[in-house]
Amino acid sequence: MSRRYYIDFERPVVEMEDQLEELKKLPEAHKPDIIKEIKFLEDQITKLKKRVYKNLTAWQQVQMSRHPDRPDFVRYLDLIFDDFIELHGDRTYGDDLAVIGGLAKLGEQNIVVVGQEKGKDTHDRLRRNFGMPHPEGYRKAIRLFKLAGKFNLPLITIIDTPGAFAGVGAEERGQAQVIAKCLSTLSSLPTPTIAVNIGEGGSGGALAFGVCDRVFMLENAYYSVITPEGCAAILWQDKEKAPEAAEALALTAKKLLKMGIVDGVIKEPLGGAHRDPKSTAGKIGEILKKTLGDLLSKPVDELVALRYERVRQFGVFSDRQESEIIT
Repeated sequence: MSRRYYIDFERPVVEMEDQLEELKKLPEAHKPDIIKEIKFLEDQITKLKKRVYKNLTAWQQVQMSRHPDRPDFVRYLDLIFDDFIELHGDRTYGDDLAVIGGLAKLGEQNIVVVGQEKGKDTHDRLRRNFGMPHPEGYRKAIRLFKLAGKFNLPLITIIDTPGAFAGVGAEERGQAQVIAKCLSTLSSLPTPTIAVNIGEGGSGGALAFGVCDRVFMLENAYYSVITPEGCAAILWQDKEKAPEAAEALALTAKKLLKMGIVDGVIKEPLGGAHRDPKSTAGKIGEILKKTLGDLLSKPVDELVALRYERVRQFGVFSDRQESEIIT
């Protein structure tokens, strides 16, 4: 049996699940006493999973957002959207594989969808620079943003990046400037826009895709001005302080919902999105369709004005009650 990847705090669950699989493979698994043992073990696993996953710390949720088996943008493309036609290149420098975008259908609605892609295995992750876009990736995104605006197509962006690539070449080609251009383009785009954070949402690299009419997050995603490790290295000169930094950064979906930074949290299966990608994709698709229907009923000028006001409210705190997680 191939070994599964698991985070340290998941070890008891994975070990018990492995025991269950071995029990089910026994030749006498059909016998009443073995069936009874299997049922008992399944009940114990369910109880254990609830204890382990129901009250994750901020750092544990960051670890979940980085799980190697977590569904990536390409997986959700297949599960949520139809008739996807990928459009390549920034028409200036090259085609950054960390950003994927093009034309697609959400139900019967024609849309433009643009997302950040980390890759599914080691080779693919190297090709896609682990989801850290170069300037040409953001220029490609801007080209597609403008395409959506030009043809009055709703825009959906998918966020999943530890941050924009910070190499010398990227800086030489205007990384900061092109991220600012993303923010400017999205803020005034004359079409409905929705962003969904499916995993990591690190710094300006994520915000470049996030200035939208509505922003949603998966339950175990995070959204932050800096990674916990980067914060710990700056404040304490010690990356081992990342768990403390994660708590201080208030980067979890529930906390961001309470502060009004995001508009909804999409519940994941117990144990994370990788446990049931189809179920997770189904929930994302439902939210996108419902939200898009609401946005399409509003005049474009009103959408743009409200989008501007939404961003202006960031950092203004109140005693508003935390909304319920979307189910």
